Amino acid sequence: MTPKQFFDWQTSGGTDDVMRMIDALERADISWCAIGGVAVNHWAVEPMVTRDVDFVVVTESIDLCVQSLEGVGFTSESFPWSINFKGRSHVSLQLSTEAFYETFPSRSVAADVHGILMRVASLGDTLRGKIKAWRTAERRQSKRIKDLADIARLVEAYPDLWVSLPDELKAQIEKPTGQ
Repeated sequence: MTPKQFFDWQTSGGTDDVMRMIDALERADISWCAIGGVAVNHWAVEPMVTRDVDFVVVTESIDLCVQSLEGVGFTSESFPWSINFKGRSHVSLQLSTEAFYETFPSRSVAADVHGILMRVASLGDTLRGKIKAWRTAERRQSKRIKDLADIARLVEAYPDLWVSLPDELKAQIEKPTGQ
């Protein structure tokens, strides 16, 4: 089974939704990138399945993004810090509208995640985003624990990241050998 087939199986057809999202954003010439667990899966050694595809666009393209995704069949629901899109699968596409992420697309890189070609946040931005999420006290404990695991996965894959961790994270994540 290929990574794409496995992702599709885990998400009840999510590959099509993700590829339709990417195609709609690219056709509209929107600067965007995946963040969160999808970006971690690109940078970490071992990918983990996620049903959420968190992404960001440049601020001035948020309305065009909504219009483009609704134009290819997604429904949207707005929240204070995100706009969530639902297609035909179990994948939830979550557009973060937080200003913190607005420059991420300018530093994004092309990536193959689960056999799907897309843009993902740079390694440094992926780590910064995960640290921000981990520090958000309002998040459910299970989400914060996953954020901690994602940070550990990044540090395991890129030991040089250890020096950029805040002390409260260094107290919870093992220091890579040689650091």
